[in-house]
Amino acid sequence: MTHRLRLRSFTCGVLAAVLCVLACGCHDGPLYGLKRINPYFAMREWKRDRELGVTDHERRQELQTLASQIGGMSVKEQAKWATHLDRIIENDPSPEMRRLSILAASKLKTPNAIDLIERGLDDESLKVQMEACRSLGKRREPEAAQLLASTLGTTPESDVRNSAIAALGKHKGNVPVESLRLALEDRDPATIHLAMQSLKGVIGKDYGNDPQQWIAAIDAQSAPDASDAESDDVRVAEGQGDEKTIR
Repeated sequence: MTHRLRLRSFTCGVLAAVLCVLACGCHDGPLYGLKRINPYFAMREWKRDRELGVTDHERRQELQTLASQIGGMSVKEQAKWATHLDRIIENDPSPEMRRLSILAASKLKTPNAIDLIERGLDDESLKVQMEACRSLGKRREPEAAQLLASTLGTTPESDVRNSAIAALGKHKGNVPVESLRLALEDRDPATIHLAMQSLKGVIGKDYGNDPQQWIAAIDAQSAPDASDAESDDVRVAEGQGDEKTIR
């Protein structure tokens, strides 16, 4: 009796082991478990993918290399690559590939560089939008600051908004100052702090950690000086008088 019980237990154990092996095999054939722990299988699968075409990993590596080198290319070469970047931004399903294309576009000297970057602002992926903001921070065209200001005023995404604020800090002029002044009235303390840091880069002065002091300083600089306005009027009047004298 005892011998039969042992035999039955042994048989059940063997069946259970077989079922476990079969269950594991359902995922990717009976050698699924071995593929996960044996690098040979991973290498063979990689080789098979390579025979079918360039892998996603290699595409990313190649695009990263392009982004690091394209700034040193001739304008003619950049124009050729800009066509490829345009296609990736428009059609590639990978957000990372689109992001890297925006990064590469930020280093172009071709006339359509801003247009390529601008399309990243409308991308469905937040990381592509954020890369577009960072890229606009690297450009010196007036349109770059204007696009950042527009993004800051319209985007509902805090991460994109903060990326635009940081990028505006790398520009000069009234557009970034006025946009960052509005950001000082935000409810988020982190956004306010970031706006003050960016304003330091734009204005070149530090008015402390109180946003109200920054607002007062900006408003004071924006207000026209009465004596300057009067002097301008005098010069215009004198100019008109001289013109009459000449006649």
